[in-house]
Amino acid sequence: MMRALVCIVGRKAIITPQLQAMSEDSIREIEDLAESDGRYKKEAYFFVYDSLQYTVEKMGRENQTREKRHISGRDLLSGISDFAIKQYGPLTLEVFAHWGVYKTRDFGEMVFNLVSAELMSKTENDCIDDFVDIYDFAQEFDWKKRRTNQRPAKNV
Repeated sequence: MMRALVCIVGRKAIITPQLQAMSEDSIREIEDLAESDGRYKKEAYFFVYDSLQYTVEKMGRENQTREKRHISGRDLLSGISDFAIKQYGPLTLEVFAHWGVYKTRDFGEMVFNLVSAELMSKTENDCIDDFVDIYDFAQEFDWKKRRTNQRPAKNV
């Protein structure tokens, strides 16, 4: 029997197509990994997977071979930023804090945990330093600043 994976944020339940497509075994492995590591909630790991898919699609690589679909840590962090704002809006920082995620390196730690568990892959050029201090969460997820930057200019 396949379980539905639901991420609850506030009162909103989120079931993403990428998570629906994951096998029961993969879901269990990620849950076990999150529990054994203990730093980050399982939802953070699932969010990394969704962000990876989002980023690959945004870069137009979804139909390429596995090697050509590979993205850098910096590209993934950019996708994480965009995807988080789309998913959680002004609650992004609170959601990340609830998951135990406070800096870009935390996403790198999760990626490399997934790589170590053979649930994700990397190239020989990828390293944890690719995720260190890429952006400051308070500045990156400043909702007022983002909303101001997205508003069209008023005609004077």
